[in-house]
Amino acid sequence: MEERKNVSVGGQAVIEGVMMKGPEVLATAVRRPTGEIVYKVTKLKPSMNFLTKIPFIRGGVILFETLILGTKELSFSANEAGEEEEKLGDKELIMTVVAALALGIGLFMVLPSVISGFLFKNNLMYSNIFEGVLRILFFLVYIKLISLSKEIKRVFEYHGAEHKCIYAFENGEELKKENALKYTTLHPRCGTSFLLIVMIISIVVFSSLDFIIPQPDSIWLKVGLKALLRIGFMPLVAGLSYEFQ
Repeated sequence: MEERKNVSVGGQAVIEGVMMKGPEVLATAVRRPTGEIVYKVTKLKPSMNFLTKIPFIRGGVILFETLILGTKELSFSANEAGEEEEKLGDKELIMTVVAALALGIGLFMVLPSVISGFLFKNNLMYSNIFEGVLRILFFLVYIKLISLSKEIKRVFEYHGAEHKCIYAFENGEELKKENALKYTTLHPRCGTSFLLIVMIISIVVFSSLDFIIPQPDSIWLKVGLKALLRIGFMPLVAGLSYEFQ
């Protein structure tokens, strides 16, 4: 049991299923429309990227690698859980992921920066505080709104199931429904809680950047610079947040 506790296991919800990832193996289970559950097991190669061993940098690299793995499993789940005419090709999935990333960066990074920059054009401190509050507010409202969708709510349910399974595994129990049910759906290493950490860390990092880097006189250039800094330093923010999770 002690050996099992020392094994780091994570995962994510996919469409009609769950993906679980350990140090050497990744497994995904998906429920087909017929009710049949199909499995996919992938052996993972050790990362050869030396950046994954450097503190405060490794977080961004690991998250990028995880995004690639997660996208592949989402593709598998979408094709297994959907009807024949609903199956997604690689091109459609890539476009969907790119659009989602662009929306996330625009909504949670750029837009709060632009709004706060115009509202508090002459006060960097107030601008950054308001930007951070606005970013967290946008995130919470976004989660609430998408949870109104029946399909997204279903994904959230699988997300909770994934947490229950991890708790059972970490406590050395056999992965059976009866053992997993007794655990909470909340987990400290949850990706959602990580995003909140990212937003808190971003307040500190972006505020520091705004005070260190000389600000242009033009409000348009000032707001544009703020937005570019938010995008450019996101890997650093992710790396710092990874160390604090």
